[in-house]
Amino acid sequence: MASAPQPQLPLFYNDLTPLNSRDHSKFRALSTDKAPWVAKQHAIPLTTDEFVLAARDYPIVFSQGENPVPLALMGLNEGLNTFFMEDGTAYEPVYIPAYIRRYPFLLARLDPNSENMSLCFDPTSDLVAEGDEGFALFDGETATDHTKGLLQFSQSFEEAGLRTQNFIEELKKAGLLMQGEVSIQRNEEPDRPYIYRGFMMVDQEKLRELRGDQLRTWNQNGLLPLIYAHLFSLDRMRVIFAKQVEQGWEPKSAAGDAQTANLETSA
Repeated sequence: MASAPQPQLPLFYNDLTPLNSRDHSKFRALSTDKAPWVAKQHAIPLTTDEFVLAARDYPIVFSQGENPVPLALMGLNEGLNTFFMEDGTAYEPVYIPAYIRRYPFLLARLDPNSENMSLCFDPTSDLVAEGDEGFALFDGETATDHTKGLLQFSQSFEEAGLRTQNFIEELKKAGLLMQGEVSIQRNEEPDRPYIYRGFMMVDQEKLRELRGDQLRTWNQNGLLPLIYAHLFSLDRMRVIFAKQVEQGWEPKSAAGDAQTANLETSA
């Protein structure tokens, strides 16, 4: 029986149980073209492997705190997602972050004293269940090719996560991360900008001041293109703002000269 939601679980997950042939020999994984678990989420974790593709659709920012995480913004206010409808159907074809595609599976370390990780799933999800539909997870005690594929995808995601951590460490060592702020003005309210804070971004002035040898190294190892993908993607915030208005979310006029909102993108 599924346990109660645990606050330390990753985004989307209400519970976790290790996948095994003893308990789940008759379980199947169902495919879906809807992701209702993401419909109310405005910020989704992203790996650096995805920056180039994701930057075409989403602003890429970094969460606040000691361990920043890259995030794809799907809305500028908490609970608002401009890319997915209430039932999880995408409004239009867009890049779907691996974090969304991974659910309800993930690799987890069951024993904190061990480096071994196990393929687990969220038992509260209806995408893994007994029945005749979907892809079989086991053939007797043997994992099927579908399960092996899930494991490979999860392993690749973890490896991408390590590369992402290394990227963040490089930014931190160079002192490039700063508190972000974006101001958006509507034509009908030119004197009342909507200001969004609560995220981190690369400081372009400090980036320009970096030594040439540092930039050459980052260009050779692929870090510099990632930084520019992040910076170029920030213009998408205005697109997200326009989408929110188009979909019926009307910003309220501020009492003062500006309306400030905190993106609250800590992951």
